[in-house]
Amino acid sequence: MARTKVILKILFTLCVWSFVIIGVFKMHGTNIVPQEYVSVPLSGRILLQKDVLRYAETTSTTTDRFDPSEILIDNRTAMDDDQLVRDVESRIPSLPIAYWSKNKNFLQQKSSTCAKYPSIFELEFNNIYWQTMRTSNGTFQLFGAYYDIRKNSLLGPTVRILGMIDRIEPKVKTYCQFWFDGQKEPFIVKTYEYKYIWYNKWGNYKQGIYQPYLIACQIPKPFHGVVPSSVSMVEKECDTATNNLRVIYNRPPDDQKKGFAVCVKGLDFLYDDLSVRLIEWIELLNMLGADKIFFYNLQVHPNISKVLNHYEQEGKVRVIPLTLPGGQPNVPGFQHLYLTKKTNHKRQNEVIPYNDCLYKNLYLYDYIALLDIDEVIMPKGNFVLWSELMAKVVPDSLKVRPEGYHSFNFRNVYFLDDQQHEHGWHKDIPKYMHMLQHVYRAKNYTKPNQYVKCFHNPEKVLTLHNHFPLACLGGVCKSYPVDTKDAHLQHYRADCVNTLKKSCEEFRENSEEDKTIWKYKDELIRRTIKALDTLGFFRRSSTMYGSGYGSTTHSSER
Repeated sequence: MARTKVILKILFTLCVWSFVIIGVFKMHGTNIVPQEYVSVPLSGRILLQKDVLRYAETTSTTTDRFDPSEILIDNRTAMDDDQLVRDVESRIPSLPIAYWSKNKNFLQQKSSTCAKYPSIFELEFNNIYWQTMRTSNGTFQLFGAYYDIRKNSLLGPTVRILGMIDRIEPKVKTYCQFWFDGQKEPFIVKTYEYKYIWYNKWGNYKQGIYQPYLIACQIPKPFHGVVPSSVSMVEKECDTATNNLRVIYNRPPDDQKKGFAVCVKGLDFLYDDLSVRLIEWIELLNMLGADKIFFYNLQVHPNISKVLNHYEQEGKVRVIPLTLPGGQPNVPGFQHLYLTKKTNHKRQNEVIPYNDCLYKNLYLYDYIALLDIDEVIMPKGNFVLWSELMAKVVPDSLKVRPEGYHSFNFRNVYFLDDQQHEHGWHKDIPKYMHMLQHVYRAKNYTKPNQYVKCFHNPEKVLTLHNHFPLACLGGVCKSYPVDTKDAHLQHYRADCVNTLKKSCEEFRENSEEDKTIWKYKDELIRRTIKALDTLGFFRRSSTMYGSGYGSTTHSSER
């Protein structure tokens, strides 16, 4: 019993001293948050936030000591109307919101014409980036409008509208309502043509399926030399349009073109983390002379988004969000399944970003290439840059056809994954650098004009397909085959395309070493490692320049 009383006295004494000490701390305003948290800079405290709050909950019943300014939220002031307009215009480039905002009061005044300017709030949008026109014979989903004053065009100044129509060979008569700055009435012209961007022999040639078209409307003579601010399509001249597209006319300030642009179709890599391979590919193309790479983005892995954002900030790439029009799925996962199973639908949809990329860059680049991220147009011999290559190819082509060519095509050759694996790994190259590691290819090229890729002359091509131009200004398209001694298309795949399955074994069994890419090796390794390190893809515990140049992690948390 006496022993129990002693223990109780000790516990009572400890409690009293605890209260005394806490009181002293409070009187002196001592911060009860542990010192290791206090020493962490504000930018890093977000990582410790849960632990801090849990500690505070168990030790304090007041909020006086917590500064609201330390909560890491976005405290920017609300946007004004001008800022909102600029923000919306950056998100939907085809929407003439700046023009509407500046002229809305003027355009709402009564005019003598039957057609009025449509309010942007009355437009019918479809899947964010498309605008709809419903007619008595088919529905139009319109993606973009572009000003075309190329000297090779027989139509003269023209606005070309890119979109999809759920009809083959549409017969419905339509009109373009041109809206010019300072004019409160539209100038209305009949649609000149629907240019089909597909061949009927490729399939999907039936009513009800959205088909890609380039629609032309000639600008009236009184307005030659003036770029329309926007254009609407209607079935009847006096209709109030449900669509209104900003007419895009991108031109360099000094009127000096750059060399090469690369356009990449809608990326569909929701589940495949190709971020490291993408870095190697972007860096190589930049070394070859690509001034900018334009990516169209459907659904991608978070790590790919991180890579694209990094290079967009550096000015090397531009990322354009993309959706599928009409009733086609845009839900992540389901869209991927749809594009995998509905191959012809996939290919018809790809035509839209390719031609949008062409028309947005008509006057900005000498050449435009349509490439997938597993393809590289590789100069051979002493050529290092694409510009050096074309300095030889163009004169050679003019000897054959003095009037010139619309495009220059490069033969396809496969660098299959397992061809390298049979020969082991190159120890002086990081294993994660796919192209530098894979230097065994098929001896034989695919047949001429099959699976080629091109440098297109934007002054001469009218519509583009993945492999070659479908229509050209001034007549039938002429493409110059570049000699394989000078360059070819290196195609890195796990397997051949489905249509070449029978030939694939032959490609595998007959291979040869091709180290052409190694002339870029040292610089490409340096650039890739720098980008990977900047983006946090290396495990911090690994030594970057140790064995195998360090290992990578594919966690989107880094």
